[in-house]
Amino acid sequence: MTTDIRLLIFDWDGTLVDSLERIVGSMHHAAEVCGIDRLSDDAIRAIIGLSLDKAIVQLYPHLTDDPQQVERMRQAYSDHYLAQEYEPSPFYPGVRDALDNFRSAGYQLAVATGKSRKGLARVLDGHGMQDFFDITRCADETRSKPDPLMLQQILHHCGQTPAQAIMVGDSPFDLRMANRAQVASVAVSYGAQPLSVLLQEQPVLAIDHFAELQCWLAANR
Repeated sequence: MTTDIRLLIFDWDGTLVDSLERIVGSMHHAAEVCGIDRLSDDAIRAIIGLSLDKAIVQLYPHLTDDPQQVERMRQAYSDHYLAQEYEPSPFYPGVRDALDNFRSAGYQLAVATGKSRKGLARVLDGHGMQDFFDITRCADETRSKPDPLMLQQILHHCGQTPAQAIMVGDSPFDLRMANRAQVASVAVSYGAQPLSVLLQEQPVLAIDHFAELQCWLAANR
């Protein structure tokens, strides 16, 4: 396979950083604060990637018509997650070096995340990466995954076509968004969802370790 990939777009949680247990724990905490039954860890991992409000109503459909309770859960989740992020969630092994190598190789780099702008800004600051990416897009400033708008905005900003970009993610929402934007996708097996779920979205590549992406891009450039 020969590629003309110039733009690499990454999900954040579960793809670049190991934050999944903090997300799961924060959702459990929010349920307890609001007097709602806790759901399983797997159920919560299945909504990682969505915007927070959308994730809450998907987990608890009976809250669809109760915006005050959704807001209460959102705030309880955010407060608990922020308390854990005094030290930013760590990158998965090999991620930071690979990102630096991608930058040196001339790729444009972007983030497409279900996090809020405030949340992403905080973690980028914690990692000293405020100006590292060419563009970042967050769920509270566009449409939530799997709507393709987030990717379309990134493509427009970077001046690239869908064929010149690739989306790397750990959830079906990431890969479905890529499919809808006609962008090829790469699935990572170490994140929120098992590889068997991700393969249903027909990624062009599935990787167990982030460094494998470097090898694949180099072989197909």
